[in-house]
Amino acid sequence: MDGEDGSGPKKRTFRKFTFRGVDLEDLFDLSPEQLMDLVHARARRKFSRGLTRKPLALIKKLRKAKKEAAGTHEKPAVVKTHLRNMIIVPEMIGSMIGVYNGKHFIQVEVKPEMLGH
Repeated sequence: MDGEDGSGPKKRTFRKFTFRGVDLEDLFDLSPEQLMDLVHARARRKFSRGLTRKPLALIKKLRKAKKEAAGTHEKPAVVKTHLRNMIIVPEMIGSMIGVYNGKHFIQVEVKPEMLGH
């Protein structure tokens, strides 16, 4: 239980997240073309055909909610959407999204493991 030097409990180390060999910090700096090379074929096809107005509007709202919550230590406000087939991009990580299931909005926190799905 104790650390090697006997000073107390051993510190827990967390696994650093990587997406196909790229660290999480580096994913935020990638251009859309570089990100397209990392995702699977269906997501590549969707990006190559272009994003329409609705997904871009959702990303814009998520940016705004993250910016407003940046000063506080709280999670960003929930952004409601009907877009169930949206590909998760690195910019969306950490956001709270209310996804409509046909009856209710289900709250989802976007985590790094959801990237590309």
